[in-house]
Amino acid sequence: MPSPKAKNPGRSGGSPVLGSSNGRYEFMSLTKPLNRSSPPHLLQRQGSDPTTARLRASESPTRRRGSGSSTGSASGQGPPEEDALSSLLAIDLWLSKQLGVCACEDSSWGSVRPLMKLLEISGHGIPWLAGTAYCLYKSDSAAGQEVMLNLFMGLLLDLILVGIVKAVVRRRRPAHNRMDMFATFSVDRYSFPSGHATRAAMCGRFLLAHLVLAAPLRVLVLLWVGLVGLSRVMLGRHNVTDVMFGFWMGYCQYNLVEMLWLSPQTLQGLLGQSA
Repeated sequence: MPSPKAKNPGRSGGSPVLGSSNGRYEFMSLTKPLNRSSPPHLLQRQGSDPTTARLRASESPTRRRGSGSSTGSASGQGPPEEDALSSLLAIDLWLSKQLGVCACEDSSWGSVRPLMKLLEISGHGIPWLAGTAYCLYKSDSAAGQEVMLNLFMGLLLDLILVGIVKAVVRRRRPAHNRMDMFATFSVDRYSFPSGHATRAAMCGRFLLAHLVLAAPLRVLVLLWVGLVGLSRVMLGRHNVTDVMFGFWMGYCQYNLVEMLWLSPQTLQGLLGQSA
C-alpha cells in the first residue's frame, strides 16, 4: 500500500523517485545537474516539477549564453556581428573585382594598363625617397631644408607603419592581381593597407600645407592623390577597403609628422647631444 504522501508529488518542491525500496521521497539537490541517463518517466516528472523549473531559472547567465551560442553554432547561424562583417567583406571583394578592369592586358580596360602602372610608379616609396633626398641635398635655404627633411622623415615613418600593419593583418592581395609590381619587398605580398594610398594622402597634405602652389597645381595634387588610389583597385593590386583605409591612415600620418616636426636647430641639437 503506497504512502499517502505519494499522492502529493509537488509537496516541498521535491520530486519522488518511483520504485524506491523504502517508499519515501528523495529530493533533488538544487546544485546537482539533471542526470540525462535517468529513466524516461523520471525525466518527464522532473521536467514538470516546480523544483526543476526553479533550477533552470537559477542557472547563471554565462551558462545560458554558452548554451545559446552552442545551439546557434549547431544550427549554422553565427552572431549578427559576424554575419554583418562577412556581408561587408563579400561586397568589398565583389566591388574590387568589378573595378579591376586593368588587372590584365586582356581585361576590358587593358589598353590603359600602362598609364595605371605609371601612376603606380609615381606613388612608389623609392622615387619619393630618392627625390626628397636629392632636393634636401640641393636646397640652399634653411626653410627648404627644413621642409625636405621633415618630408623625408614622414616617408620613412610611412614605410615603417605600413609594414607593421601589413605584417599584423596579413591580408592576401586580390586573386585577380598580377604580381608584376615595381620593386616589391617581403611585406608587399600583403594587401592591407595600400601603401600607395597612405603615401599619396600624406604627401598630398604635406605639399598643400608647406608649398606655395597656385590653384591649378593644388587641384592637380588632389587629382593625383585620387588617381593613385583608384589605380590600385583598377590594376587589381588592392581591394577597395585597402585603399580607403590607406587614405585615412595617410591623413593621420601627416598629423603625426606635424607633431614630430624637426627644425634644423632641433636636429643640430640632437646631433650635438649624441656627439
